[in-house]
This record gives sequence, structure tokens and C-alpha cells, in this order.
Amino acid sequence: MEGIEHKTLSVNGINMHVAEKGKGPVVLFLHGFPELWYTWRHQIVALADLGYRAVAPDLRGYGDTDAPAEVSSYTYFHVVGDLVALVESLGVESVFLVAHDWGALIGWYLCLFRPDLVKAYVCLSVPFRPRHPKMKPIPTMRAFLGDDYYMCRFQDPGMEDEIAKYGSEAVLKKILTDRKPGPPCLPKDNPFSISPDTKLPSWLSQDDLKYCSTKFDQKGFTGGLNYYRALDLNWELTAPWTGVKVKVPVKFVVGELDVVYTTPGMKEYVHGGGFKKDVPMLEDVVVLEGAAHFINQERAQETNSHIHDFIQKF
Repeated sequence: MEGIEHKTLSVNGINMHVAEKGKGPVVLFLHGFPELWYTWRHQIVALADLGYRAVAPDLRGYGDTDAPAEVSSYTYFHVVGDLVALVESLGVESVFLVAHDWGALIGWYLCLFRPDLVKAYVCLSVPFRPRHPKMKPIPTMRAFLGDDYYMCRFQDPGMEDEIAKYGSEAVLKKILTDRKPGPPCLPKDNPFSISPDTKLPSWLSQDDLKYCSTKFDQKGFTGGLNYYRALDLNWELTAPWTGVKVKVPVKFVVGELDVVYTTPGMKEYVHGGGFKKDVPMLEDVVVLEGAAHFINQERAQETNSHIHDFIQKF
């Protein structure tokens, strides 16, 4: 963590906290839910040591970045707008992009809207999914995966109160350490149940958990949840991009046990030609055996190698 610098930048009408280290070509890291810039701590140090300028913001709604209250402030246009302004503020014309979870989804839309800004994209966990003109996201998920599917449950305005009952640390521990494959569900009677005896994995220390939970205690979860609550709005707004392909060089890396990868239909899409059809410049798909969702932390060195091996070609 030594040598990581922190600054606050004014971008797209909000104040954005950014962590960065190193000099050279910019590698922009985008975190997911429920994470912070901190999820990239291993990658920031490794890529800086390899001669890159590693930049990891707290996305809007998270950590030390502003968190507008309205769901309508969390569309792809707002968040990609933040990133366009961030890239400009860094004084570069384009960046290497590395993103995970919700950050990966935002990364796809950055590539879709502004491919000129992305030299190459290393995507972790969440493949591109094209907009289906007749299937609105949340009603479709309810129909196929049920009301307890986590993205459906996150639509509930009372979800923040449910999280508060358990506390930030317990909820983060549950999500970060869960290794059960398949679509995650949050039963209404005990959504974040976790045994007090559950030990932290070797890749996540109590100090790591404390840092993140302290930030969520300060900021709350509404910003992060608002990304899920804006899914249907995003579907409506992105109608003009129906059928548009992603034209950026891409490497996709996912854990074998990842909750997204093990959702019904996803492996067939990733390996059966659909993914390559929608992302014609997809160059490589890597599945890490025995790894779960948070591969940038769980398999930090492997992830660092996959990132560097790909971006050094450009």
C-alpha cells in the first residue's frame, strides 16, 4: 500500500476520490459492489511496479466520492460521464481498462459509448450482455430467478434497513466470503445470515474488512444499491444502442465458482459463440479453477499476470 496517493477530483458535477500510484500509461480500475478503490490494492502496487500509472476511483455513491440520493443519478450515462471526465483530468487520450462486477458492466458501456478512450479492456467476472429489446431487466429476473434473487431484493427501499440490522462488517463479510455458485438469493427471513465462526479467507484480513466496513458505515449502501435500482431505467435509455457491438480488444477472466458465471445460461453464452459475436475483438477467455467471484483479491498474483500479459501487447 506504500506510495499510493489519494486525491479528490471534480468530475461531471461530483467530487470523486481517486487512489493512484506509478508513472507511465494509465490503467484505470473500476470496482464493483460492495467494494471501493481498495479492492484493487494488489493490482495498483503490481502495475505501478511494472511501469504503469494505476488509477482506481471510488465510483459515485461509494467511499469518499459523492453519493447523489436519487436513483436517476446512477444511469450508465452518469457513471460513464464521470469516467470520461476522469480520463480527461488525468491528461491522457486513452487508458487501459480493468474492471470487476458492477465496474465491469460500466466498463462495457464505456467501451460502447467511447471506444476511443479505451486501448484494451481486461474484464473480470461480468461478460457483456446485449440489450434485449423485449425483456426489461428486473421483471425478467423476477420471472426466471424469483423475488428473492438479490438484484430483485435490492429494488426494495427497505433494503438499507435490513443491512443496518446486521451491520456493514457482517454484510461485507457474508458477501465477500460466500463461495456458493449460482444466482445469489436473499431470503426475507434472514438475508445476510453468517455464522460468527466463519473464518476470513487468507486473502482477506480483518484490517481489510475493517477499512471497507468503516467506509460503508460512513457512506451507507444507498449509492451502491442505486446502481441496481437504475437497471430498468438504463434499459429504457439505452434503446438506441440495441444491437451495437463492442469494438475494443478484450480479455475476459472469471472464477470457476463465480456467481455470475454459474448463473443459468451464462457459460453457454461465454463459450458458445454469443459473447464473441457481441464482442468481435474478444481475444481470450480465462476461467480460474477453484476461484469464486472476487478474483482480483482471491487470486491477486494470477490476476495481475493476466492483466499485464494482455495490456503489454498494445
